[in-house]
Amino acid sequence: MGEKDKRPPASEPDKKGQQGVARSFNHAYRGVIYAIRTQRNMRFHVVAAVLVLVLSLLVQVSALELAALVIVILVVLVTEMFNTAIEFTVDLATREYHPLAKLAKDVSAGAVLVTSVGAVLVGYLILADNLGPLSLNTLQTIRAWPGHLTLVSLGVVTLLVLFVKALTGASNSFSGGMPSGHAAVSFAGWIAASFIAAEGRYGGLVSLITLLMALLVCQSRVESGTHDVYQVGAGALIGVLVTVAIFQFL
Repeated sequence: MGEKDKRPPASEPDKKGQQGVARSFNHAYRGVIYAIRTQRNMRFHVVAAVLVLVLSLLVQVSALELAALVIVILVVLVTEMFNTAIEFTVDLATREYHPLAKLAKDVSAGAVLVTSVGAVLVGYLILADNLGPLSLNTLQTIRAWPGHLTLVSLGVVTLLVLFVKALTGASNSFSGGMPSGHAAVSFAGWIAASFIAAEGRYGGLVSLITLLMALLVCQSRVESGTHDVYQVGAGALIGVLVTVAIFQFL
């Protein structure tokens, strides 16, 4: 039989292309969780990212400076994950010592070092000049930036949820596990909206509507069987505590 007979039937679907967006996100999510759970350096980078985002609230960083901080944080995290992937690939290819295998791991680790040093330099250039004149006036000025406060609150809540999920080892999929990320983000949004609208004419109504939306999100997670009540409650508590702390005490 010729080469033509060896080809798959035209009607056979491309399984790789038919995975769907949700399944692709699920695989990506599992990779992020596994990297945080198993790699000490990845956990360090996540903690450092949270501290930098919170510190950016204490200084008068502009939107462009905040964007630069977010970009360098993402570059470091992505490079660390590529480093982990390369190490796994090398270990899969050979378990014996080989100079090229060692060089592959050393070069990938060097890439993490370079990006980390670059991130430190960018952070220093952005934050150093503002740390000196930090004062109560600066803290009062921050409260006039609700968009900044909300963005950092959601970022810190998301990173904290991923960190706790990785440490508890309760979830290997995009959904489920302790705590509920949906509940954390929705309740963080409720608190942020309540603080922002507090002085407005319809502040109470806005707070009530966003609270109902957050509760509906939590109800949907429980009814679908994705989370139990305790996981949803833990996520809601994280979202509330982190966002209140950022809006009220900073």
